[in-house]
Amino acid sequence: MQTWTIHRGEIVSPHGLVAAQNMEAASAGAAVLAAGGNAMDAAVVTALVLATVEPWLSGLGGGGFLLHAEGATGQVSALDFNVRAPGGLDPDDYPLIGGRDGDWFDWPAVEGDRNIIGYGSICVPGTIAGLAEALARHGTLSWAEAAAPAIAFAERGMVVDWFSSLCLAIDATGLKRFPAAAALFFGPDGELPVAKGPDEAYLPMPGQAALLRRLQANGARDFYEGDSAAILVRDLAEGGSVISLADLAAYQPTWHEARRGRYRGHELAVVPGLNGGPSLLRALEVLEETWTPGAMPDADAALAYASAFRASYRERLNRKGHAGEGGDCTTHVSVVDGAGNMVSLTNTILSRFGSKVVLPETGILMNNGMMWFDPRRNMPNSISPGARPLANMCPVIMMHDGRPTLAIGAAGGRMIFPAVGQILSHVLDFGMSLDEAFQTPRLDASSPTIKVNRAAPPDVGARVATRFPVELVSDTLYPVNFAIPSAVRRDWSGGVNSGMAHQTSPWAGVAVGEPADG
Repeated sequence: MQTWTIHRGEIVSPHGLVAAQNMEAASAGAAVLAAGGNAMDAAVVTALVLATVEPWLSGLGGGGFLLHAEGATGQVSALDFNVRAPGGLDPDDYPLIGGRDGDWFDWPAVEGDRNIIGYGSICVPGTIAGLAEALARHGTLSWAEAAAPAIAFAERGMVVDWFSSLCLAIDATGLKRFPAAAALFFGPDGELPVAKGPDEAYLPMPGQAALLRRLQANGARDFYEGDSAAILVRDLAEGGSVISLADLAAYQPTWHEARRGRYRGHELAVVPGLNGGPSLLRALEVLEETWTPGAMPDADAALAYASAFRASYRERLNRKGHAGEGGDCTTHVSVVDGAGNMVSLTNTILSRFGSKVVLPETGILMNNGMMWFDPRRNMPNSISPGARPLANMCPVIMMHDGRPTLAIGAAGGRMIFPAVGQILSHVLDFGMSLDEAFQTPRLDASSPTIKVNRAAPPDVGARVATRFPVELVSDTLYPVNFAIPSAVRRDWSGGVNSGMAHQTSPWAGVAVGEPADG
């Protein structure tokens, strides 16, 4: 039984804020705001730094989604920079062997887990293209300027402390299967890096720094069409990946008009298509139709949440995929600047440490995007050449009176949109602050058995159990039983911003972009 009592309160400031799962990265983004940059500048810098300071969650070899809202006009744009399956992929290379894979999706098991770990699990990455495209459209920094903080962090390296050691220990067996990953994270002696004194120790990432310097000099498209692309494909081919130069050259992130929905009189903007946003809107639609809030989020509210999210999940997993509507260890960044512009950005390499593959020359961790596909044939989300997978990421921006008022998202695979939905309900149905909304115990309804936080009142689990199997669990660091959200909010009447990061994530935080002159 864990007995920690943790309270991380929200930050309130007239200045811009960056909320992220790592305070070093959030501070790097906030420094951009303090120097006069805008919300997108800060979001891109934060995301690039996260690749070094929490490599088990996201990185340059992954993909994601983002939303940008203009404070002055309320215009919201959505960018899909998620991973894609290689064009030369052969579904026969992923034969089923019976049983279940036991990962986030619990698909039928594939021979050798080749859709989950190793070179066969890697999809075409979109992070570099997406961040560069977002910066070009909505930022003020050049790509070279945005890359500079990430280069400095890669050269310094990841902090080695008890939490990073824990993350490495959890996946040591998988990482040690691949020589470059073993060398980067465990060194020549193969031992787990552990901080041995009060002074901070660091694990440098020279390959990632060198790649970023090349992209800084040659531009982000070098990752897809230049010398960097050639190095990447050579690394991938030597490990057995079918990703080609043509796959990289063809990759382009895609801008969309944000999909809009409403809940309790407030407009919600999400990314359309193959992510968690449409499923969130559907769940909130069901919730508003079937439930009237009381004075507080009680047992009846918990049952309503479980019912709405389970209904949306049934539709999601049975109907959606690349043939239909056009876990994960993920990281989310929420940003608001002094002018009220907002960014909600989620980036991932999928499983913890992704495919576990570190490419030898470039030194970056690669995604295991094949895990998102259903390995069965003729399903809406089946493995298919060049396909886009059905992802869980769910960045959201809430609007009111034509202006952005809240940006939110989370990490946690299938647990993401139920968490985001409950926090939105806590804010809109019960008038909670971000602090109160984050601290209120949640349930997770992303699997047939509903997980209820044992910190909730005793009647919550009993009430949900009248309709669903229930398991009482703690909100622990490992295993991760609930999603890890972060959010920022703006009060337009007072010009004040607030931000909140997940209270039990040890590195998470909100950084203030306060100019040096105050």
